[in-house]
Amino acid sequence: MNNYTQNFLQLVNNPFKIRLFLLAKLPSAYFSGVRVLVADEEKCVVSVPYKWFSKNPFKSTYFACLSMAAEMSTGVLAMAHVYKRNPAISMLVMKVQGNFNKKATGRTHFTCEDGNLIRQSIEQAVSTGEGRMISVKSYGRNEANEIVAEFDITWSFKVKSTPSI
Repeated sequence: MNNYTQNFLQLVNNPFKIRLFLLAKLPSAYFSGVRVLVADEEKCVVSVPYKWFSKNPFKSTYFACLSMAAEMSTGVLAMAHVYKRNPAISMLVMKVQGNFNKKATGRTHFTCEDGNLIRQSIEQAVSTGEGRMISVKSYGRNEANEIVAEFDITWSFKVKSTPSI
């Protein structure tokens, strides 16, 4: 793990700093109660509660809040591997596909364990100079460890072009 990845993961795993980041940059996630529970180079776990701000009229967590938590579990891993990278890497969600297996009526924990695949895709983008796309999985489980929802998030990574002077 390089120092920049390690520094980013320290920031993300600091509850105070990640909440400030969410409030400043992703206020909808902050107010919905989306929280990063743990992140390392390979895995990220993000939770979203069933509460007033994240509920729908059907007495379950609104699908958009579930999607937000799923995307964040993959995005934290991607950001860890592109943080302060030289050359700089752009990252963009290209596709989101979700399957909902049962009602989310409590806290849902989304886990992505594809950090190594993300890192490899970024390394390929750097070494070839060509953009790379990768689809990664995030599984949302309830308190009984049942899969509530599963998402495929497709990310694109590309070396940023330097402006000519």
